[in-house]
Amino acid sequence: MIRTTASAIAMTLAATTAMAQSDSSNETVGTEMETDQSGADMQNMDSANLIRTRDITGGNVYTVDADGEAPAMTWDEGTTFDSVNEEWDLIGEIEDIVLTRDGQVTGIVAEVGGFLHMGDKHVMINVDEMKLVPVDDQTYGYVTKFTEEQLEDREGVDEGFWN
Repeated sequence: MIRTTASAIAMTLAATTAMAQSDSSNETVGTEMETDQSGADMQNMDSANLIRTRDITGGNVYTVDADGEAPAMTWDEGTTFDSVNEEWDLIGEIEDIVLTRDGQVTGIVAEVGGFLHMGDKHVMINVDEMKLVPVDDQTYGYVTKFTEEQLEDREGVDEGFWN
């Protein structure tokens, strides 16, 4: 009987301690969650400034200089485009978006050359060599200053490149 009473008291104390720890940890988690949610509240974000990768992959790659003879345009960080220019030539397709391990976009893998996916080549275009351009209200492409031939001369980045 004494053993049963002692066990019951020990279990009651253990349960009370566990509940106190649980309650205090819930308060901490709740506070952290509230802080995290207020910083990343999707309803308060300006969706006009956000782009999903699915709206980019499969998009087109254009060149501003199809024949390699156009005067070099200023290609600096501040250059932006509001739409696809009718003088640009379609030279490829966006296969993938390349990120660094810390989540920064470093470039894209573009499929260039070939015909009907035969003889094409996958090459990487660095983020400073291209500009994002809206194609319509929901999709995007990239434009580069390089010609299709210049991109085809680059080292390929097929699956073996990443392993």
